[in-house]
Amino acid sequence: MTRPPVFLRGWYLVGGRLPMRYREWVFHQATKPTWLVWFVVRALLQVLPLTVVIALALVWGLGSPWPLAVACGSLGLVVGVYFAVSYAIESTDHRMTKYGYPAGAASAYRREHASESDRERERRYREAWRTSDE
Repeated sequence: MTRPPVFLRGWYLVGGRLPMRYREWVFHQATKPTWLVWFVVRALLQVLPLTVVIALALVWGLGSPWPLAVACGSLGLVVGVYFAVSYAIESTDHRMTKYGYPAGAASAYRREHASESDRERERRYREAWRTSDE
C-alpha cells in the first residue's frame, strides 16, 4: 500500500481525489475501524469554508450582528455535517467505485471484519462469564 504525501492527504481530507496509485490507501481509510471519525472530519472540512463565507456575507453584506451570523453559520455547519453523516455508508461506497472497487466493497469489508470481531468478543464473554454447568 502506497501512502500519499502529507499535502495529498490534506487534499483528500478537504474532498480532493487522489491518483489511482493510492487506491489501496483510500480503501484502507474507508474500511479501518475509525473510518466514520475520518468521514466526519472530511465532511466538516468540506462544509466549514462555505459556512464561514455565509457568516461573513451576512455581517458584511447585510449588516447582521456577529452573534446572529455565527449562529446561522453554526446551524449551517451542523446541518451540513448531519446530512453528510446520514449518507456516510453510501457516500463512502460511491467513492470506492471511483477508485475501481465494486459497488458496496467497503461496506462488505467492514461488515465481514465486524462479524469476526463480534465472534471473538462473544467467545471471550462466554469464557469469562459462562460456566460449563449451564
